[in-house]
Amino acid sequence: MGVDPEEWQLTGAAAGRYERFLVPAVTLPWANDLVQRVGLCRGDRVLDVACGSGAATRVAARRVEEPGRVVGLDINPGMLAVARSLTLPRGSAQIEWCEGSALALPFAEGVFDVVLCQLGLQFVPDRPAAVREMRRVLGRGGHVGASVYAPIDRNPATHALSDALDRHLGAGASRAKRHEHSLGDPNELRALFAGAGFEDVRVETVVRTVCFASAAEYVRVQLVATPLADMLGEHESADREQILAAVTADVDASLAPFVRDDGLAFPQEVHVALAWRR
Repeated sequence: MGVDPEEWQLTGAAAGRYERFLVPAVTLPWANDLVQRVGLCRGDRVLDVACGSGAATRVAARRVEEPGRVVGLDINPGMLAVARSLTLPRGSAQIEWCEGSALALPFAEGVFDVVLCQLGLQFVPDRPAAVREMRRVLGRGGHVGASVYAPIDRNPATHALSDALDRHLGAGASRAKRHEHSLGDPNELRALFAGAGFEDVRVETVVRTVCFASAAEYVRVQLVATPLADMLGEHESADREQILAAVTADVDASLAPFVRDDGLAFPQEVHVALAWRR
């Protein structure tokens, strides 16, 4: 049971709900962090690989401004449709949205100054091939910034939700959720980029506080705005409500130490790889 861990894809209305609920709470803060660490300059040529609905792409477009070139690439047409529907602040670089695979980037060699990949590399079926492609499209002196989730035991909300899914939906129900953390070893991440020919590879570990109104809100968003929505949709309506209540109760108990007067605030840990093509 569960979603194929290498096909973290949203279908139907879930892509819109992802942009509405997950981007403000999770994706956008990490996008700002990644773009700041990478260090973009006005006029840079930027590729955002596995861009999803484009949170990091839009941050990059604001940073490089109109002289720059920004491309957001994703394999999921539903996410790209959401990305195309959103407006950019005045002065941002225009964004080219491109449907394609990280394993065969549809660009010539050396045409970008910076490649970004936010919280997506762990889902690519052939990670070394994807990183080699990132290096191929970078010009000399170009660099890459890629973020991935740290191990699940360092991310209490995901850990609590995964355990609850397995408990109430059967062993393996959390497979896709746990796979979000499958590239959590910083040494493996560093070796991945060094093995592709990048130089000056470094990995930084970053912790941010993620806030939701409650554990119930966190669970609801996870079950309607991620691929878990398809799994829950396999059940009858009454069963879905029971499952949702049971999973929420477990997660609420597990995350009790992170409840504050103004809601739920839990730590989320990410590794950021920064590397250069010399």
